[in-house]
Amino acid sequence: MKADLFSLANASAVHSNNSDVELIERAIRRSEGRLASTGALVVETGAYTGRSAKDKFTVRDALTDGTVWWDNNKAITGEQLDLLHRDFQEHCRGRALFVQDLFAGADPASRLNVRVVCEYAWHALFIRHLLRRPEPGALAGFLPGFTVVDLPSFRADPDRHGCRSETVIACDFSRRLVLIGGTSYAGEIKKSVFSFLNFLMPGQDVMPMHCSANEGPDRDAAVFFGLSGTGKTTLSADPKRILLGDDEHGWSDRGIFNFEGGCYAKTIRLSAEAEPEIWAASNRFGAVLENVVLKPGTAEPDFNDSSLTENTRSAYPLEFIRNASATGCAGHPKNIIMLAADAFGVLPPIARLTASQAMYHFLSGYTAKVAGTEKGMGAEPQATFSTCFGAPFMPRHPSVYGNMLRELIARHDVDCWLVNTGWTGGRYGVGRRMPIQVTRALIDAALSGALKRQSLRTDPTFGFQVPTSLPGIDGSILNPRQTWPDPAAYDVQARALVGMFNKNFSKFEGHVDADVKAAAPVLREAAE
Repeated sequence: MKADLFSLANASAVHSNNSDVELIERAIRRSEGRLASTGALVVETGAYTGRSAKDKFTVRDALTDGTVWWDNNKAITGEQLDLLHRDFQEHCRGRALFVQDLFAGADPASRLNVRVVCEYAWHALFIRHLLRRPEPGALAGFLPGFTVVDLPSFRADPDRHGCRSETVIACDFSRRLVLIGGTSYAGEIKKSVFSFLNFLMPGQDVMPMHCSANEGPDRDAAVFFGLSGTGKTTLSADPKRILLGDDEHGWSDRGIFNFEGGCYAKTIRLSAEAEPEIWAASNRFGAVLENVVLKPGTAEPDFNDSSLTENTRSAYPLEFIRNASATGCAGHPKNIIMLAADAFGVLPPIARLTASQAMYHFLSGYTAKVAGTEKGMGAEPQATFSTCFGAPFMPRHPSVYGNMLRELIARHDVDCWLVNTGWTGGRYGVGRRMPIQVTRALIDAALSGALKRQSLRTDPTFGFQVPTSLPGIDGSILNPRQTWPDPAAYDVQARALVGMFNKNFSKFEGHVDADVKAAAPVLREAAE
């Protein structure tokens, strides 16, 4: 891999491996952001306040033709990437660029050297927080194994570059290069790195996972899978446990390890009472607040203001969390938690899964979105199935990741749980959100081993085991049908959700064994 994969010769200035303070100073001088009263750097991303999944493309060539899941990934040719690469180089002419040389992966045996070239100083600060920072002595001979070039002011030409719009995220796995243009949303940078690791790691017998992870005092590691808004960042930031990371990890024969060196937490309606660790990390100098509105006159962050977006974010290094792991590495997990925010109020607050059921729900990747979380959504909840709890970042077929997970679960005798952080007592608009205190208590009991020693019933629809009681928890909440005022209405909603699961899973049936197919929920005329 050549260090000069993307030439910096056209730039008017190149600022390499600046410190946090230097990048904050430059961002303010360049009017990229401003300081909040708490000291955090506050920035806005303009038209794009989230990922632009429809504008992401992968070069189809000899390496990727038979290895990339093309049903889920859009292709461009190597020639189109060549033109885009050339135009990116020309666009840099006369511009100041910010370069960060970083590691992706806490485990030295599996880590990847990443060079990120940015047009904005705050983007360089963001990725400096989110990846792992080498010791100064390691930078002298640094050679990138992967390069990301991020130019928000670049405008792509769909006819010339083979893309959809003026925004483009183009991934060339052979050349180990990603080009990002036309969007200021910083999350595209970190997810591009994650996408490449998701392509690379299975070939090295490492399972890449879109998850958070933490470790208990007895070195009992836990993994939390979940889509945005399901609570994986909140629930893994447990003051009683050591945080490995909040979003992206690998699982090798040595154990689990964080791909990143920081956190990218959602902050809408953030409070010190509900999420003290994230609150403290977000309200200090060095944190980057993305699309968070400041109160006029005081410059105090207003985490309840969603006028710019519901997807407000805070980026900060892991050391901002008091109980974060210094190494980012842990042993093999003893528990896997799969989080689903079920807005239909059907799933129980927690259920124990067999290995086959875990693979079924991992491949399904279920959650539900509600009104207000995305532009254009109506009043009704919408079921979302994002395979492997991260479909946009999965270049290979989901069965590759699913089979790896199933083998690791069996080899290391891992307990698996499905947790509903969504609604109880009725669907969204009728029932209520699952109390966070209940969710935390149930997860604590699962991680300690106490929950599997409780009395368990088999759910007649989903087939998984559900606890019937737990000290300190109102037992009625453990049976979702009993929480509904009208049990017949629950039956109707349950049948509808089962139909959604079955329809979604039909595309995987030819890639899984019979026992995984048998883990599917069953349509019934009435609940027992």
